[in-house]
Amino acid sequence: MNLKETVKEVLFSILPITAVIFVLQIALVRMPWHDFLVFLISVIMASVGLTLFLIGVRASLLSIGELVGSSLLQSGKIWLVIAFGIAVGFAVTVAEPGVQVLANQVDTVSGGGISRYLLLVVVALGVGIFLALGLVRSIFNIPLSYLLVGGYALVFSLAAFAPPEFLGVSFDAGGATTGPVTVPFILSLGVGLSAIRGSKAASQDSFGFVGLASVGPVLAVLLLGVIFG
Repeated sequence: MNLKETVKEVLFSILPITAVIFVLQIALVRMPWHDFLVFLISVIMASVGLTLFLIGVRASLLSIGELVGSSLLQSGKIWLVIAFGIAVGFAVTVAEPGVQVLANQVDTVSGGGISRYLLLVVVALGVGIFLALGLVRSIFNIPLSYLLVGGYALVFSLAAFAPPEFLGVSFDAGGATTGPVTVPFILSLGVGLSAIRGSKAASQDSFGFVGLASVGPVLAVLLLGVIFG
């Protein structure tokens, strides 16, 4: 864990958008300077918070994910792999800030018709089920392309029956799950699996977990739309 590299990574992420807003403030927007000062203070606070968060993720989630991934493969119990994949996928998705924001927005726009808790559960279950599917794929050497093609075939099939307003929410849900909590843990699980298997093919199979897991929430929200529709 390198503090200097983490700080540099955070600055490269935040400074570009800060510079754009600064230029817009001078040339076009001209918001009250009090509000702009609040924005600058918030940028500093966000930078410090994100730095501490990334340090925590790398010190805990990454190492734990690798250890758990290797331990699951050594156990040889498929039911345990599936149960763990669903449980951990559900847990990390509920903790994902982007998913929380999406759930709050959908709750507000729908006037409570789709509660934030319902959307959280549906999206988290989608990630969990497809994470478990990804773990099973890695164990049995199932080609990733088969699962992705099958998953997106289901997505387009359900999209034809779901109400239009659910279509945008479903793909936003898939993007919201690829955040700073979910992605590091899922990737580290793949690293743990490939470390035990050791072969070059196993290392290649450890990739694709995030892409596969992001299909789950899209399908889950579209299915919710079909039910509500």
